[in-house]
Order: sequence, then structure tokens, then C-alpha cells
Amino acid sequence: MSRSDPSTGRPLADVVVAGQTEVDLAVAVGRTTFDRGAWSNVAPAERGAALLRLADLVERDAPLLAAIDSAEAGKPIRECLEGDVGAALEALRWFAGAADKLYGATSVTVSSEVGMTFREPMGVVAAIMPWNYPMAQAAWKIGPALAAGNSLILKPSEWTPGSALHIAALAIEAGIPAGAISVLPGTGAVTGSALARHDGISAISFTGSVGTGREILKAAAGSNFKRVSLEMGGKSPQVLMQDALTFGDRLIDHMIDSAFMTMGENCTAGSRVLVHESIADEVTSRFVDRARSLVVGDASDQSTDIGPLITEGAARRVRGLVERAKAEGAELLLGDEDVSQRGPNFVAPTVLRLERQDHEIQRTEVFGPVVTISTFSSENEAVALANDTDFGLAASLWTRDINRAMRMARAIEAGVISINSYSEGGMSAPFGGYKQSGFGGKERGMDAFEQWTQTKTVWLQLHGDGSA
Repeated sequence: MSRSDPSTGRPLADVVVAGQTEVDLAVAVGRTTFDRGAWSNVAPAERGAALLRLADLVERDAPLLAAIDSAEAGKPIRECLEGDVGAALEALRWFAGAADKLYGATSVTVSSEVGMTFREPMGVVAAIMPWNYPMAQAAWKIGPALAAGNSLILKPSEWTPGSALHIAALAIEAGIPAGAISVLPGTGAVTGSALARHDGISAISFTGSVGTGREILKAAAGSNFKRVSLEMGGKSPQVLMQDALTFGDRLIDHMIDSAFMTMGENCTAGSRVLVHESIADEVTSRFVDRARSLVVGDASDQSTDIGPLITEGAARRVRGLVERAKAEGAELLLGDEDVSQRGPNFVAPTVLRLERQDHEIQRTEVFGPVVTISTFSSENEAVALANDTDFGLAASLWTRDINRAMRMARAIEAGVISINSYSEGGMSAPFGGYKQSGFGGKERGMDAFEQWTQTKTVWLQLHGDGSA
């Protein structure tokens, strides 16, 4: 299949679609590598050293990798260089350091028995990745899967295979055996489905839509009951209490990042602003003014804040959601700027004010530069609005009252909650969601190894009384 630059429409490359034959071959090679111990039996500290070498090579090629992601995904080049490269390096280096820290345990029992647990790699595993953070997502999967000793098959999005292919080549240069990491470009319907159904794959990690996640679960159940971990997006609230404006420009800056980073094509995007009625007018005015200053343009331009959406179809879908919201009574505060001259994939930063929560746009993950603003009058109402969604990946909460902050953080149904910031947390903290945002595992931190390892219990019965 062919791929074009979302900014310009210019052809980029023809992408091979790996089918069942290529999947079978990759699984067979990965299994042979695993069984021979070429990677799985390497000392954990040596696996960590190889991942550190890989990180150094990624850092060496950072400008190229950033340019690949920017061209393929339409991500602003500044964002790729300043954010995505650092995220990929942090992940690779953190999991390199964790490789020799996967400890087992011993059971407390009588002196004639010893119970031991060992954490072992799953074998041949697969990861199906999205297109919005190609380089960073590849590192999130590669880091724990390889640190644990698995053979990993990566399936990047058909829209953004370039950085994953390059990182796989760098892995070979770093001394990681070829069979320990494979990259299979292709579509979800063909390549992804073949991976999900394959009996030779012991675990699969997926980041993407709820609909595709359901299909992967069905395929796993219909094959070998492989372990499945799903991260499936969100509808994250930004909750601003009465004192939120005391944070000044920092509040508005974080709100803008939360809402519009990666054009809103971000699973933790704060697409629902929930603001206390006493400060709603000022917050709305300052937020809209700041959003109006964002630069829409070619992703390769260093001055661009908002690049194109991934496809023309995605842009049409987002514009349709906005038009239907307006028809249902939502007030358009920003977004009437015509950016069609830039190309069919562009959507201007858009802000809607609404109070009804049954709008389609309030229930659906938009995955575009669109934000809704609603008001509340009490803490309980704020929590109820924040939880009024099928998703539960992330939320941000702004207040200087630490008691209120902790009370609300415990009450909001989301896997990652940032207080007085927009943040997904550091690499040492687990990342994953509640409800339809997450299933079966976490990314990042030591919890990430749960996806890629299995626990074995060894029970030893001692004999003899110890006499000579």
C-alpha cells in the first residue's frame, strides 16, 4: 500500500503488507531464537547493556527518527524532537536498568521445604502499535519485552512504519539477535489479525481503538488464549476547582498542552474541560485566546503547533462531530477559521461550550484538536461529570486544597490522575486505564513486566535429618 505525507499529500513510500506467510516466518524465527537461548538465556545485565547501546544509537539518529515520524504521522517536528525522542530514550534506558531487577521470592514454610518463584519470559510475543507516537510506543514495547528475554514481533501502524523499522535495524547494530526483534508492517485487518490468531504467540499488547481491542480478545480466545493487554484510549477531563486560576499562566499552558498536543490525537488528551462556574468566564476567555494563537501548518515547519490529522477521513470525521454538536446546541467559541487551503487533513483548533452531557462529541473520543467546556457548581458534581464516560485513562485536577485534591483523585475513575499539571507520570510509574480504556496490563514501571513474563513456582522437599 502507498503512504502520503499528511501535510502535503506528496507520496512517501510504498508499504509492504505482511500476511500470514510473513507472520508464520517471524514467529518461527522468534521461536528458534528463543529456544536456542540466543537472547532469552543471556544474563539480564547483558540484555540491559544491549538496550543501553540501542538507546545510544537512537539518540545518535534522533534527527532522522524525528523526521520520519513527523513526515509519516503529521506530527509537528518540534514536538517529535523535544518530546518523542526523549520519551523513547527514557523508556529504553529505564528498562535497560530494570533488566536485572526482576526478582523472584521464597515462601515461608517449614524447614524441610523450600518454595521459590521465578519470573520467566513468555516466549514469542507481539505488540500492535498506533500511529500517533510511533517512536515512543515502539520503545515502550521493546524495553520491557526484550529486557525480560522474549522474542518480540512489532506491528507498527500501516501509516507509520518507518521509525520502528529503523529502530529494529539499530537493535541489530546494538548486538541484539535478529530473531529477538522483528518488525512486520501491515494493516490491522491482515497483519494484526494474523498475529492475534497465531497459536505460536504467547502474549500480545495492543494500543488503539476499543473496537479493535474487542477483536483481539476474540481472536485470542479463539486461538491459544494468549495473554492480552489492551490500552484503548480515553475521554479525559480537566477539572478546575474554584482556586484554579491562582496557578496563573501555568494553568492555561498545561490546559493547552493537554488539549492540543499531537493535534488532540492523543489517548490522554484533556478533551473535556470541566470548570467551576465561579471562574468559568475568565478561564474560557484565556483558554480560547491562547488556543487562537496556535500555529496551524506543515508538520516539518519548526513554528508549527498544529499539524494535519493522520488521514483525510480522520479530518472529515472530526469536522462532522463538531457540526453535529453545533446542530445540537453547542456554542462554537473557536474553530471557524478556514484551514482548508492548507490541505484536506487540517482541522483548526476548536473549542465548544456545552452543558448537556449527552452530546455525541461529549461521549466519543474525538482524536482531533477539539475541546468542550462545561461548568459545575460543587465538588460532587465535578466528580460525577468526570466519571460520566465509558473511558477512564487519565484526568487532571487543579486546586491548592490538598485534602480536596486527594479526595477527588481517589473518587475520579481513571488510571492516571495528575494534580496541578497535565502529566502521564514518569517512566517508573505504571500507565494504564480503567473501564474501556484498559484491560489486562499496564505500560511503564515494573508493572509493565506483568505483560511479558510468567511466574513459575518451584517447590523443593528436603530429605534427611542432617546427620553425617
